Amino acid sequence: MALTLAGMKAIAFDIKSPDEKLVVNVDKSKSGRITYMVTLDGDTIIKKSPLGFNSNLGAYDRTESIIAHDIKSIDETYKLDRIKKSEINFKANEAVLDFITPDGRKWGVTFIVSDNDIAFRYNVEKYKGTGSIYIDSENTGFCFPKGTTTFLSPQSDPMIGWKRTKPSYEEEYLADAPMDTPSKYGHGYTFPCLFKIGDKGWALVSETDVDSYYCASHLSDYKLGGMYTIDYPMPGENNGNGNAGAAMALPGKTPWRTITVGRDLAPIVETTIPWDVVEPRYESEHDYKYGRGTWSWILWQDDSINLDDLKKYVDLAKAMGYEYVLVDNWWDNNIGRDRLPELVEYARERGVDVFMWYSSSGYWNDIEQGPINYMDNPIVRKREMRWLRDLGVKGIKVDFFGGDKQETMRLYEAILSDADDNGLMVIFHGCTLPRGWERMYPNYVGSEAVLASENIYFDQHFCDEEAFNATLHPFIRNTVGCMEFGGCFMNKRMSRGNDKGNRRVTSDVFELATTILFQNPIQNFALAPNNLKDAPEVCMDFLRDVPTTWDETRFIAGYPGKYVVLARRHADKWYIAGVNATAAPIEVQLTQGTKGQTIIVYSDNENGEPVRNEVVIGKKAPKLKMNPRGGFVVVLDAADI
Repeated sequence: MALTLAGMKAIAFDIKSPDEKLVVNVDKSKSGRITYMVTLDGDTIIKKSPLGFNSNLGAYDRTESIIAHDIKSIDETYKLDRIKKSEINFKANEAVLDFITPDGRKWGVTFIVSDNDIAFRYNVEKYKGTGSIYIDSENTGFCFPKGTTTFLSPQSDPMIGWKRTKPSYEEEYLADAPMDTPSKYGHGYTFPCLFKIGDKGWALVSETDVDSYYCASHLSDYKLGGMYTIDYPMPGENNGNGNAGAAMALPGKTPWRTITVGRDLAPIVETTIPWDVVEPRYESEHDYKYGRGTWSWILWQDDSINLDDLKKYVDLAKAMGYEYVLVDNWWDNNIGRDRLPELVEYARERGVDVFMWYSSSGYWNDIEQGPINYMDNPIVRKREMRWLRDLGVKGIKVDFFGGDKQETMRLYEAILSDADDNGLMVIFHGCTLPRGWERMYPNYVGSEAVLASENIYFDQHFCDEEAFNATLHPFIRNTVGCMEFGGCFMNKRMSRGNDKGNRRVTSDVFELATTILFQNPIQNFALAPNNLKDAPEVCMDFLRDVPTTWDETRFIAGYPGKYVVLARRHADKWYIAGVNATAAPIEVQLTQGTKGQTIIVYSDNENGEPVRNEVVIGKKAPKLKMNPRGGFVVVLDAADI
């Protein structure tokens, strides 16, 4: 590790990865401004970019000298049962760099550099007895070389969309766009942000370790010279409630900004940096069970939230061997609190557990779907959660947050903490990106934060774009956090009777492949009771056995917006899944498996219909063809890959 000795002053520092290929250089200008740059094998990935922030105590962006201390190597192994990998060995080099502003205020930055990942955060000391600070903006920049293209989703205006609930991380992506392409709303881009550095490689920028002690952030619009900077929430978010900056006690630390770098896309897809650098916020006395669920609302909508229809979805869950049923909005009106125990008991008798929907609040948007005004009030929330626990409910889905302010982060954490006290898992919808929460909160099991399956129901445009979006998420949104998408439609038409509404244009095997490509420990699939009779038996049999937790994830092939092939291992089986968003067939040469091994292949026949074949591998593993808007799934024993 090439680092200046601890306690030594220097003009600049190099922090290298364990394999010494990824290098972060920290320097200062003649005026004392702090900068950093990133190279991979000598190629510039991020040009010299600013560090620092602005606060009510003054600007923290200059120093007379750089002092390094606490220089160390990290070699840590931990287990996590809700992400792309169940056992992680994290190796990296860490350096804490100290600075002093011209007027004597102490601050610094910690860099952690692994072979393909960088995480950095600011450290702020007390100043003349001042015990707190308010940070209103950051200088933190990411300056990319000329020729870089982007794969970004815009941050929306505040207080727009359905019942004025945005921003909720549900905007469309532009793929391979020039850096100077303006964002749709002029507010920059939601994390994570993917960049293709010409022919030099790829970089994914995001953040992690955000809790109640800070706001969430996003990237600014493009600025001259290839620069993007960290932007804080907009003042108008959440109906103007709460500050747009971050207040914290001193000494204090900001969240980690993360950069994942690779020559190809494998390090992007396989990264674990969102969880490597965070710590659990509390321990749980509960053992949470993950699995599959049925969800009436996605196809049968509000009218299905009644006892008769929900019992049909419980029966569907039982027939599929699923663990859960999700009861969506309006249950307080359409079923009633007095009759809810009947539904929970009906489900329990059939070996199915229940998740219940709630609005996050009632005073920062126009949502009227009930229950409202339960989750934002700590007294009411705790009483409600005790009631759910006593009923035997296993989890809640909380919806419509619409903002990234520190006040909103505080609500996310409070809901999670109170829910764990009562043995409840939590799904968030209409929400922000999770930022390390799988490791931070033991009962957190997923967030939407993506243009998810409900849009396929509501607009033919999103049916037509389903394949394109599915080939983005494994490289961008889903690589940094659980994604509660709620997909895998077996209906051909988006309606209760499977006879009208928007038309699905993807193949059935494409839909099966998304159950592997999209990672979330609780998967509420878009199946309907009619699928037990009208969906291909080969698909329903696959969906009865598909797992939702993974021990390993490997990138096989693909390009964002065009196609993707991933392999995920659950216990002793590998599942290899691919989908194609292009207008032409794509052939993929499998390299997994051994001669003589029998593998199971789900694919589209010439008519786009699903078929299941057992294939014996010869001298070479077979080539698999993906039709436009089609896909494949391969299942094989783990010992042979």
